[in-house]
Amino acid sequence: MENNKSREIRSTRIFKAPIELVWEVWTKPEHLVNWWGPNGFTNTIHTLDFKEGGEWTLTMHGPDGTNYPNRSIFKEIVPLKKIVFEHFNPHFITTVLFEAKGNETLIDWSLVFDTAEMRDIVVKAHKADEGQKQNLDKLESYLSTQQ
Repeated sequence: MENNKSREIRSTRIFKAPIELVWEVWTKPEHLVNWWGPNGFTNTIHTLDFKEGGEWTLTMHGPDGTNYPNRSIFKEIVPLKKIVFEHFNPHFITTVLFEAKGNETLIDWSLVFDTAEMRDIVVKAHKADEGQKQNLDKLESYLSTQQ
């Protein structure tokens, strides 16, 4: 079995926002739609049933007009601590950990693919590693408008 490192994309960042606000913008569609995805992408959220076993479906609209349907199922939710969801096509497990640091919040965000090869294909085809950094940048920018 390959170790997780070769199969994962992982980022950590500290946001200058309280954990309650960071949690809210991660879990409410009216916030998610404003920052989710890499630079230039917009989103249409179809469903966001934020509970364990709940479904999250959205279409990401690329800057070139290409639509990318996304479907995930929430596997674990620990309020203000952890969100785990299973993403389909490509298949990976996303884990987002939230940790309060005074009036700031640390996020540890990982995507674990089934194989290292699948991770490499997604990084090469979709620049998923860079996309995750851009997603965090967009989250940081959005949070600054919410305080």
